[in-house]
Amino acid sequence: MNFESWRGTVGLILPTMRPGALEELIRLLPEGVGVIPLFLDVRHGTQEEFEGAVGAIEAKVKELAQAGVDLVHQIGAPPMMVQGLKRETELVKDWEAKYGKPILTTPVTQTEAMHALGMQRIVGLTYIPGPINDVFAQYFRDAGFDVLALEGLDVPFHRAGQLSSHEVYSAAKALFLRHQRADGIYLLGAGWRTLDIVAPLEQDLGVPVVHAQPARVWAIQRRLHIRQPLSGYGRLLETLPPPAASP
Repeated sequence: MNFESWRGTVGLILPTMRPGALEELIRLLPEGVGVIPLFLDVRHGTQEEFEGAVGAIEAKVKELAQAGVDLVHQIGAPPMMVQGLKRETELVKDWEAKYGKPILTTPVTQTEAMHALGMQRIVGLTYIPGPINDVFAQYFRDAGFDVLALEGLDVPFHRAGQLSSHEVYSAAKALFLRHQRADGIYLLGAGWRTLDIVAPLEQDLGVPVVHAQPARVWAIQRRLHIRQPLSGYGRLLETLPPPAASP
């Protein structure tokens, strides 16, 4: 299939059928990048649900590859993080060989962004409460980071988008101030509307912030060989740093 997107077309696999993340992403991507979105139906945000999503993700990878996109991007960190870094790497390698398309997962966009920004000791905030945050933390440790704290806000999964970004700012700031050895802050996921706090957190606390949406836009640009800085969403998109080798 031929597309008119002159800078490339990205096939997206979104985890939930809720508005917000897709609209944000389209606004942040450079002009000329096309998107073809497909959706999973994650509803509860449990570890078991995320673990069971691999088959559905592969089916969408196949569908997008057959459509002829230039890049397949799996959106949503938890479904791949719960597999563990080693298994995620194996899955991506297998799917790329099977379907003949480059595949970019959300956790990879985030770890690459952290390395590019020089982050080593991180604190993180999620909108998924409970022990699953220990699984997320272990993923980042396996990727070479010192995770000082990774905590989930106590909010129902389906209501994450209704959280005030100012509440998230306060929680992230308080977490950082409890762990001032941290050299970076991580905000998991695109289910909450928190793009507006990335730059204020960086200004106020003096460390970089990796948010899911800027990280994916930066990584998509790199893989499509585009370099278009964007102001207002933190230093990652403002400076577009080159990738750094992981430890």
